[in-house]
Amino acid sequence: MWAEAGHMALIMAAWVALAQAVLPLWGSLSPQRAGWQTLARPLAQLQLALIVWSFGALWHAFYVHDFSVVYVANNSNTLLPTPYRLSAIWAGHEGSLVLWVLMLALWSVAVATFSKRLPQALVAQVLGVMGAVSVGFLVFILTLSNPFARQFPAPAEGRDLTPLLQDPGLVIHPPMLYMGYVGLSVAFAFAMAALLSGRLDAAWARWARPWTVAAWGFLTLGIALGSWWAYYELGWGGWWFWDPVENASLMPWLVATALIHSLMVTDKRGQFKAWTVLLAIGAFSLSLLGTFLVRSGVLTSVHAFATDPGRGVFILLFLVVVVGVSLALFAWRAPQWANASQPVVGSRESFLLLNSVLLVVAMAAVLLGTLYPLIIDALNLGKLSVGPPYFDRVFVPLMVPLLLAMVPGTVVPWHVARWAAVRSVLVPGALALLLASAWATWGAAPQDAEAVTTTGGWLTVMGGTLGGWIVLSGVWQIVQRLRLAGSPGLAWWGMQVAHLGVAVLVLGITGVKSFEVERDVRLGQGDSVTVAGVRYQLISVGNHLGPNYLALRAEVHLFEGGPGRERQVGTLKPEKRRYVSSAMPMTEAGIDRNLWRDRYVSLGEPLAGEPPQWSFRVYHKPFVSWIWLGAVFMVLGGGLAAFDRRYRQAPVRSGASAAKVVSSKMGVTA
Repeated sequence: MWAEAGHMALIMAAWVALAQAVLPLWGSLSPQRAGWQTLARPLAQLQLALIVWSFGALWHAFYVHDFSVVYVANNSNTLLPTPYRLSAIWAGHEGSLVLWVLMLALWSVAVATFSKRLPQALVAQVLGVMGAVSVGFLVFILTLSNPFARQFPAPAEGRDLTPLLQDPGLVIHPPMLYMGYVGLSVAFAFAMAALLSGRLDAAWARWARPWTVAAWGFLTLGIALGSWWAYYELGWGGWWFWDPVENASLMPWLVATALIHSLMVTDKRGQFKAWTVLLAIGAFSLSLLGTFLVRSGVLTSVHAFATDPGRGVFILLFLVVVVGVSLALFAWRAPQWANASQPVVGSRESFLLLNSVLLVVAMAAVLLGTLYPLIIDALNLGKLSVGPPYFDRVFVPLMVPLLLAMVPGTVVPWHVARWAAVRSVLVPGALALLLASAWATWGAAPQDAEAVTTTGGWLTVMGGTLGGWIVLSGVWQIVQRLRLAGSPGLAWWGMQVAHLGVAVLVLGITGVKSFEVERDVRLGQGDSVTVAGVRYQLISVGNHLGPNYLALRAEVHLFEGGPGRERQVGTLKPEKRRYVSSAMPMTEAGIDRNLWRDRYVSLGEPLAGEPPQWSFRVYHKPFVSWIWLGAVFMVLGGGLAAFDRRYRQAPVRSGASAAKVVSSKMGVTA
């Protein structure tokens, strides 16, 4: 009964979403139906209530082990621990789409709640567009991806959740990633509202900025959580592999980053209007493309997709409709924004334009490397693998000028070129170069002739200089700003914190790429190996019983210090798990973490011979934690910027245009 009620709620939500898409938009475009604009908010709230009910019904089916629901039987069983049983709702295709529409409804209600001072027509258009997007996904769920489909007789036991997903990181990673994906629909809806009304000014950009920044923050957090999970869960010691699934989330993130900076210029200078709208369309379109890549099955096998194309074709057609309609509206409206003034070379807006263009070019490089092998395979032209070497050689060089432009882009004024401002941050740059050179010379761990080791070089100097320059110039700007009267706004502080996060991320990548040590060894009980000055001793290997798995667990002790002064500094317990229901093996790495380095041990297979031995992979990874620490700073910076008081608009005065909306005065703009 719960399943039928959840299914009925989805059907009703689809009709409500259709009303939300049609009535408010019609009211905003027809003076005779202007009263219909007021329906946007209650319809968005009703749609959320229905989707929450449906989501709760599916959650209940997992909780009570209702294996008559096909989706529950395919993704859960009675041995599955409760936290994973409940998070299994978004582990598969059907449930993840329910999560998608739930997030979309949450964003819609958030816009409805926090936009009461915006022009009514704009709110109606934004919520109407979001309703149209919701219609597309709800129809998709109801026709091709029903999570409440029944089977009779119900099996006595389910198939179990994929062991790869039975991890705390995967409990929170998908919701955060989807909040970012779906949040970009708000920026898209604002862009469509501008195209429908023909009104795109500083006030419009100011209204769109906090929503875009918030979505970008969630997307950043989701990507970082996925990277962190892959690092500690998969046992391979890496944190980014340029996998198509990873790229599917990176591409909209790159364009959303460009959009944030372009919105700033449109807000401050009234420039880049057409470019800003195009970026908003592109960011959400890439979110839909990512959904197509992940949910269509095309990444698993192009030919399997061809034999069962229903879901993939629907998403692809939906993407074509979204892109086609939005670009047609853009082509209609763009000429009226073509006469905007061009940025002065050397001004802040010119640096922001350079950065946004570089971000889009980087996205295009990732898009090519992701889709080209799929196209070649689909045309039966053979198999083509595009891996990390391509992305490292194409993507990384684009990031160097982008990082170089970050510092002057924050210190030069708007509209004029003032190179004296750039000269003022050259001293921090020179200091960063000296520190990076010292880091490259003396920063390496003790070397081991039998280990795979990378050492500092010109890449270390370059990465250290760029990251250090951003940090030191940020500190210099803060000191200079605190000497002035007035308090900078949250957007300015958010910019500083987010840029600090970028710098910490760059330093983390540079450190781990420059100085990591890797060694494959075979150890028996009591044997030891020294890696990067630390002795790893295998104490024991034994069986361990988990809640729904059997594990082979090793105990490895870590020692520091020379003969006579050696002391134990840690214990690691890497595992090889085999899950009872699926018999699928999984690797659980043992990691000794601190801010400056990770010591990482992965247990391999037993080796033939006497006495018994096992293969191990041992890593020493300096500064790897800085990668995720940088992402945390970026998310915090985005949160600060999203809550800047300038975005809390005062009511429009009678007779005034919406562009004249009064905003709170801010000490320093960002």
